[in-house]
Amino acid sequence: MSRVIPFEERAVAHLRDRLGEATSANKDLIAYARGHSGASAAIHAAVLALIEADSLEALFDVIRHDWPRLLGLDYSALALVADGKGFRVESGYVGTVEPKIVDRAIGRLEPVTMRTVDCGHPLFGAAARHIRSEALVILPAEAPLPYGLLLLGQRDTACLDNRHGSELLGFLGASLSAMLRRWLMNG
Repeated sequence: MSRVIPFEERAVAHLRDRLGEATSANKDLIAYARGHSGASAAIHAAVLALIEADSLEALFDVIRHDWPRLLGLDYSALALVADGKGFRVESGYVGTVEPKIVDRAIGRLEPVTMRTVDCGHPLFGAAARHIRSEALVILPAEAPLPYGLLLLGQRDTACLDNRHGSELLGFLGASLSAMLRRWLMNG
Protein backbone atom coordinates (compact mmCIF):
# COMPACT_ATOMS: atom_id res chain seq x y z
CA MET A 1 0.00 0.00 0.00
CA SER A 2 1.38 3.37 -0.93
CA ARG A 3 1.09 6.60 0.99
CA VAL A 4 0.85 10.11 -0.48
CA ILE A 5 3.13 12.66 1.18
CA PRO A 6 1.69 16.20 1.17
CA PHE A 7 4.73 18.06 -0.19
CA GLU A 8 2.72 21.07 -1.22
CA GLU A 9 1.52 21.84 2.34
CA ARG A 10 5.00 21.49 3.77
CA ALA A 11 6.53 23.59 1.02
CA VAL A 12 3.98 26.36 1.51
CA ALA A 13 4.49 26.30 5.30
CA HIS A 14 8.27 26.47 4.82
CA LEU A 15 7.94 29.37 2.39
CA ARG A 16 5.66 31.23 4.82
CA ASP A 17 8.24 30.81 7.60
CA ARG A 18 11.02 32.07 5.35
CA LEU A 19 8.90 35.01 4.21
CA GLY A 20 8.22 35.92 7.86
CA GLU A 21 11.95 35.78 8.64
CA ALA A 22 12.78 37.93 5.60
CA THR A 23 10.10 40.47 6.52
CA SER A 24 11.43 40.69 10.07
CA ALA A 25 15.03 41.09 8.86
CA ASN A 26 13.91 43.76 6.39
CA LYS A 27 12.15 45.73 9.15
CA ASP A 28 15.27 45.49 11.34
CA LEU A 29 17.45 46.69 8.48
CA ILE A 30 15.17 49.65 7.74
CA ALA A 31 15.09 50.63 11.44
CA TYR A 32 18.89 50.41 11.61
CA ALA A 33 19.32 52.50 8.44
CA ARG A 34 16.97 55.18 9.76
CA GLY A 35 18.85 55.31 13.06
CA HIS A 36 22.23 55.45 11.35
CA SER A 37 21.01 58.15 9.00
CA GLY A 38 19.75 60.23 11.94
CA ALA A 39 23.03 59.77 13.80
CA SER A 40 25.01 60.76 10.71
CA ALA A 41 22.90 63.88 10.25
CA ALA A 42 23.41 64.85 13.90
CA ILE A 43 27.19 64.42 13.66
CA HIS A 44 27.28 66.45 10.44
CA ALA A 45 25.26 69.24 12.08
CA ALA A 46 27.68 69.21 15.04
CA VAL A 47 30.70 69.47 12.74
CA LEU A 48 29.12 72.30 10.76
CA ALA A 49 28.50 74.17 14.03
CA LEU A 50 32.23 73.79 14.80
CA ILE A 51 33.22 75.10 11.39
CA GLU A 52 30.97 78.14 11.83
CA ALA A 53 32.62 79.09 15.15
CA ASP A 54 34.50 82.35 14.59
CA SER A 55 36.67 82.20 17.72
CA LEU A 56 37.97 79.75 20.31
CA GLU A 57 35.32 80.96 22.77
CA ALA A 58 32.61 80.40 20.17
CA LEU A 59 34.02 76.90 19.59
CA PHE A 60 33.80 76.18 23.33
CA ASP A 61 30.22 77.50 23.34
CA VAL A 62 29.34 75.11 20.52
CA ILE A 63 30.70 72.17 22.53
CA ARG A 64 29.07 73.24 25.81
CA HIS A 65 25.69 74.48 24.59
CA ASP A 66 24.98 73.46 20.98
CA TRP A 67 26.26 69.90 20.91
CA PRO A 68 23.97 68.51 23.62
CA ARG A 69 20.97 69.77 21.63
CA LEU A 70 22.33 68.76 18.21
CA LEU A 71 23.47 65.31 19.33
CA GLY A 72 20.52 64.56 21.61
CA LEU A 73 22.70 64.41 24.73
CA ASP A 74 22.49 65.78 28.24
CA TYR A 75 26.17 66.69 28.73
CA SER A 76 29.18 67.60 26.67
CA ALA A 77 32.60 68.41 28.07
CA LEU A 78 36.17 68.75 26.89
CA ALA A 79 39.44 68.10 28.68
CA LEU A 80 42.35 69.56 26.75
CA VAL A 81 46.11 69.86 27.15
CA ALA A 82 47.77 72.65 25.18
CA ASP A 83 51.28 73.97 25.68
CA GLY A 84 51.68 71.84 28.81
CA LYS A 85 48.58 73.30 30.49
CA GLY A 86 45.33 71.46 31.14
CA PHE A 87 41.88 72.94 30.55
CA ARG A 88 38.37 71.64 31.14
CA VAL A 89 35.35 73.03 29.31
CA GLU A 90 31.80 72.15 30.36
CA SER A 91 28.45 73.88 30.64
CA GLY A 92 28.89 76.97 32.79
CA TYR A 93 32.62 76.39 33.36
CA VAL A 94 35.95 76.87 31.64
CA GLY A 95 38.83 76.19 33.97
CA THR A 96 42.04 74.29 34.50
CA VAL A 97 42.77 70.64 35.11
CA GLU A 98 46.06 68.92 35.88
CA PRO A 99 47.50 67.61 32.57
CA LYS A 100 48.46 64.33 34.28
CA ILE A 101 44.77 63.62 34.93
CA VAL A 102 43.99 63.99 31.24
CA ASP A 103 47.03 61.88 30.30
CA ARG A 104 46.02 59.11 32.73
CA ALA A 105 42.45 59.10 31.40
CA ILE A 106 43.61 58.89 27.79
CA GLY A 107 46.03 56.08 28.62
CA ARG A 108 43.19 53.85 29.85
CA LEU A 109 40.80 54.31 26.91
CA GLU A 110 40.29 53.12 23.36
CA PRO A 111 40.17 55.89 20.71
CA VAL A 112 36.36 55.86 21.11
CA THR A 113 34.88 54.34 24.25
CA MET A 114 31.12 54.00 24.59
CA ARG A 115 29.67 52.48 27.74
CA THR A 116 26.97 52.50 30.37
CA VAL A 117 28.15 53.55 33.83
CA ASP A 118 26.92 54.08 37.37
CA CYS A 119 28.70 57.44 37.42
CA GLY A 120 30.24 59.38 34.53
CA HIS A 121 33.96 59.97 34.06
CA PRO A 122 35.39 62.41 36.65
CA LEU A 123 36.40 64.82 33.89
CA PHE A 124 32.68 65.57 33.43
CA GLY A 125 32.98 67.51 36.68
CA ALA A 126 29.87 67.95 38.82
CA ALA A 127 27.68 66.40 36.11
CA ALA A 128 29.47 63.03 36.44
CA ARG A 129 27.10 61.78 39.15
CA HIS A 130 24.10 62.16 36.80
CA ILE A 131 25.58 60.34 33.80
CA ARG A 132 24.56 56.74 33.03
CA SER A 133 25.84 56.46 29.44
CA GLU A 134 29.00 58.04 28.13
CA ALA A 135 31.06 58.28 25.00
CA LEU A 136 34.70 59.27 25.47
CA VAL A 137 36.63 60.28 22.36
CA ILE A 138 40.38 60.74 22.43
CA LEU A 139 41.64 63.81 20.57
CA PRO A 140 45.20 62.76 19.69
CA ALA A 141 48.05 65.06 18.66
CA GLU A 142 51.79 65.34 19.02
CA ALA A 143 53.25 68.14 21.17
CA PRO A 144 53.07 71.09 20.89
CA LEU A 145 49.66 70.57 19.27
CA PRO A 146 46.66 70.38 21.63
CA TYR A 147 45.32 66.96 22.59
CA GLY A 148 42.67 65.76 24.97
CA LEU A 149 39.39 64.02 25.55
CA LEU A 150 35.86 64.77 24.37
CA LEU A 151 33.23 63.59 26.86
CA LEU A 152 29.59 63.09 25.84
CA GLY A 153 27.02 61.90 28.37
CA GLN A 154 23.39 60.99 28.89
CA ARG A 155 21.30 60.67 32.05
CA ASP A 156 19.66 57.49 30.79
CA THR A 157 21.36 54.21 30.08
CA ALA A 158 21.54 53.63 26.35
CA CYS A 159 22.89 50.94 24.11
CA LEU A 160 25.91 52.77 22.72
CA ASP A 161 28.22 49.96 21.76
CA ASN A 162 28.34 49.67 17.98
CA ARG A 163 30.94 50.00 15.26
CA HIS A 164 29.10 52.65 13.24
CA GLY A 165 28.60 54.86 16.28
CA SER A 166 32.33 54.63 16.98
CA GLU A 167 33.15 55.64 13.43
CA LEU A 168 30.83 58.65 13.60
CA LEU A 169 32.21 59.75 16.97
CA GLY A 170 35.74 59.25 15.65
CA PHE A 171 34.90 61.63 12.81
CA LEU A 172 33.45 64.13 15.28
CA GLY A 173 36.62 63.92 17.38
CA ALA A 174 38.89 64.32 14.36
CA SER A 175 36.91 67.38 13.25
CA LEU A 176 37.11 68.89 16.73
CA SER A 177 40.87 68.24 16.85
CA ALA A 178 41.36 70.01 13.53
CA MET A 179 39.36 73.04 14.67
CA LEU A 180 41.19 73.19 18.02
CA ARG A 181 44.55 73.13 16.24
CA ARG A 182 43.31 75.90 13.97
CA TRP A 183 42.31 78.18 16.87
CA LEU A 184 45.09 77.30 19.32
CA MET A 185 48.00 77.26 16.89
CA ASN A 186 46.97 80.10 14.58
CA GLY A 187 45.10 82.26 17.08
